[in-house]
Amino acid sequence: MHAVSAPAPSRRSALVKPFYVMEILEKAQAMQRAGLDVVHLEVGEPDFETPQPIRDAAEKALRDGHTHYTHSLGLPELREAICQWYHDRYKVEVTPDRIAVTNGVSPAMLLAFCAILDSGDKVLLADPHYACYPNFIRLAGGEPVFVPVREEEGYQPTPAGVRAAMQSGGPGVKALLVNSPGNPTGTCLDLPRLQALADAAPCLVSDEIYNGLVYAAPGAALQEVSALQATDQALVLDGFSKRFAMTGMRLGYLIFPPQLARAVSSMTQTLFISPNTVSQWAGVAALRECASHVEAMRTTYDQRRRLMIDRLTGMGFSLLTEPTGAFYVFVNVRRICEALGQDSLALANRILEEAHVGVTPGIDFGPGGEGHLRFSYATSLERIEEGLQRLARWLERTGCHPAGLLG
Repeated sequence: MHAVSAPAPSRRSALVKPFYVMEILEKAQAMQRAGLDVVHLEVGEPDFETPQPIRDAAEKALRDGHTHYTHSLGLPELREAICQWYHDRYKVEVTPDRIAVTNGVSPAMLLAFCAILDSGDKVLLADPHYACYPNFIRLAGGEPVFVPVREEEGYQPTPAGVRAAMQSGGPGVKALLVNSPGNPTGTCLDLPRLQALADAAPCLVSDEIYNGLVYAAPGAALQEVSALQATDQALVLDGFSKRFAMTGMRLGYLIFPPQLARAVSSMTQTLFISPNTVSQWAGVAALRECASHVEAMRTTYDQRRRLMIDRLTGMGFSLLTEPTGAFYVFVNVRRICEALGQDSLALANRILEEAHVGVTPGIDFGPGGEGHLRFSYATSLERIEEGLQRLARWLERTGCHPAGLLG
């Protein structure tokens, strides 16, 4: 037998950076296996059971033998239901031939960037941002260009900031990626800002996976918007994991403008063949039968959000913009990091090890996230209360008293 050298990882694979929250989660799970009680405030996964009509539809699909390929863009029934959802919710017209159903939103993101990016093209995105965005942009041959954002502006890009980034970024800026409601920040864009951003950018890619989980700030009206209300040329990423508590069923979709139809369909045929058939029938039931279930979950999330904001601000943390979407609170802890001589990853690990509370380090979300922690309220009121009490006691023990350090 001839000796064969082991293959080395490709340069492209090295572009994918670690997702630190998963490392925190796995460490927390190991602590639990050792018998320790850990409060999970790190993971962005609904703790609710998937609504019964969705489970019933999945079981029926199996019983009825719906276990074969569908159209490569997805079941016509599901794509029609998505069109109806956008008409009813946002008063926009979408046709089924502009929708590609995917096994989760991550494949939809890959499709979107592969469809619009050539090698070296640039995509603007807020800093901080969802951890995996740069990975997908780079895997598609593009280059992320980070737009600094400010907490007092909701950690969301402004038209002036986008125009400045386009000038400083040089030629080749192809798109602006927005995320509302945002991860990790929980903040939302309103329609006037979205329209202004669409006008400022050459192309708008909008991640709307947390739409449906939007809450009203004190004295304000509830606002939930889609980029398709601003421009019918937007590429919209959305799915079923968050609002319908269907994370394990892996169901998402991409809405794209007509001129991308051939490119997208060719890639779905090659990369995915078709989405998961059983999950697609479950998705039809989600859109047609589960509005009341979503509203009940949204109301519960809002109660949790208010508790978490109340407890964190009571401990001395400052929130210049109240999070009004998703299920996250993003907190500035720079002074704690400075006092302890640690970055956000080391701080998150120390809180896990010493307080037995899992939180997400801000560095996961880009350079602008360093010095922050993300807290998830996708768990019960009782566990949120317990976790934040543990955090408060830990701050006292370490001498990081909020009144003396936090600003």
